[in-house]
Amino acid sequence: MKILLIDDSRTMRNIQKNALGELGHSDITEACDGQDALSKIGAALPDLILLDWNMPVMDGMTFLKNFRATNKTTPVIMVTTEAEKTRVVEAIKAGVNNYVVKPFTTEQLKERINQTMQKCKAA
Repeated sequence: MKILLIDDSRTMRNIQKNALGELGHSDITEACDGQDALSKIGAALPDLILLDWNMPVMDGMTFLKNFRATNKTTPVIMVTTEAEKTRVVEAIKAGVNNYVVKPFTTEQLKERINQTMQKCKAA
């Protein structure tokens, strides 16, 4: 499975990459913000996107709205510190398929990825 990992923090990208590696995922493209992600998406052709909310240049919600304008099917999981219910609802309305609050465990990430991929296959 090809994964696009979008987060401005190199440390957080490394944490997520290590967790994904433990889960058997190695085909990972990294982007440091939404703008960078939009420039890489055509070449990466991800099966799943892990997206941070708060980033400079282009934040996660702006990326999501731009991406969903042309792609309604690729699953997107928001991985963020934004835990307020209103923020979660806002993200879901904008088109995220699932939500993970930082900090998270590898097991939590695995669970969200599995839930998301199963829902998208069933749809």
